[in-house]
Amino acid sequence: MTTLDTPRGSRLLAGFGDGLTVLQRNLLKLKHQPSQIVATFAFPLISVILFGYVFGSAIPIPGEVDYREYLMPGLFVMGTVFGLVGSLTVVAKDNGLGVMDRFRSMPMSRVAVPFGQTAADLLVAAGSLLVMAGCGLLFGWRAHNGLGAALGAFGLLLLLQYAVSWIGVYFGSLIKDEETAAKISPLVMPVTMISNVFVPTEGMPAILRTIADWNPVSAAAMACRELFGNMPAMPRGETAWPVANPVLATVGWSVLLLLIFVPLAVRRFRTAGL
Repeated sequence: MTTLDTPRGSRLLAGFGDGLTVLQRNLLKLKHQPSQIVATFAFPLISVILFGYVFGSAIPIPGEVDYREYLMPGLFVMGTVFGLVGSLTVVAKDNGLGVMDRFRSMPMSRVAVPFGQTAADLLVAAGSLLVMAGCGLLFGWRAHNGLGAALGAFGLLLLLQYAVSWIGVYFGSLIKDEETAAKISPLVMPVTMISNVFVPTEGMPAILRTIADWNPVSAAAMACRELFGNMPAMPRGETAWPVANPVLATVGWSVLLLLIFVPLAVRRFRTAGL
């Protein structure tokens, strides 16, 4: 029986099983790379100390909002967006080692590889968020709007992380080795810097403020601030739509990124080398 003759339901089940195998393989890789685990979970602690205490005393926030209350949601989002770098690097490294070519030569679903990678990235991101939240609580950050709103904020962060992970998988599949991925990874930094992660956008030059206000990172940071109760909602009509409607904007940006990059990544894994 050929693949085309196989019922669609059976193909989906087989693809799901292959995806779980790839997910397990990626998690087992972490088990054998303790330095990568340490680096992943050390980032939250270093970020909270560096930005909260070194920069915090010099940055006033309008409305007499405590800077660490303002900063923590931004750091959550920054860590989430940097998940793109991890996805990109892992896929590029597998390309360089020939692992992806081996996957393509095996009788397995092509969709399983990107789905398994992004699922593994999502689990790692959830662990990293827990560590960062623990660091924030240790240094005085609090979620004031109750458990439901806090879980909503973390759900929003995981949705955004899953979307950016697909960006990393797609661009990683275009790169031939880990060294090239390491050289282009710093390009992610401006995406987080030109936003409201560290400072409000009101003091930026007009053009830069427009870019920052429409940056998905700004919407996600503001959404988390509202859901955690770390900052009052922005008045509608006095700022850009994504910042005034941050939860809706973050969901919209995430869905849009998934609609663009899931088909691109899957197509890339199906057709690369043909």
